[in-house]
Amino acid sequence: MVTDPIADMLTRIRNANSARHDEVSIPYSNLKNQLANILLNEGFVADVKVTGDTPATKNIVVTLKYKGNERVISGLKRVSKPGLRQYAKCNEIPKVLNGLGIVVMSTSEGLMTGKAAKAKGLGGEVLAYIW
Repeated sequence: MVTDPIADMLTRIRNANSARHDEVSIPYSNLKNQLANILLNEGFVADVKVTGDTPATKNIVVTLKYKGNERVISGLKRVSKPGLRQYAKCNEIPKVLNGLGIVVMSTSEGLMTGKAAKAKGLGGEVLAYIW
């Protein structure tokens, strides 16, 4: 039983990235699927597919992206943990590497990047930093 599925997802991606795997398989959930699609929209991964038809066999297959020998994802950090939640107001949303990375936030309108949340005037739980 995994107590923190977001941390598990980020760790799977981090490990596959450091081992230079082409793709990584992650157990499916709606939250993880939204997070994977944010990574796809921001250009950190090449492709996201959902495989399997029953809930027990559903997986998210994330195809990692490389530029030659360089990794596109150089870092992933889980910020808000089950034991200590981290929240930020609209005007307190942190920047990652002075804007080169992204902040993934859970807001009242769903998962989105910190930049999108700031544009909509929303605060929420800071889930992860990706750079």
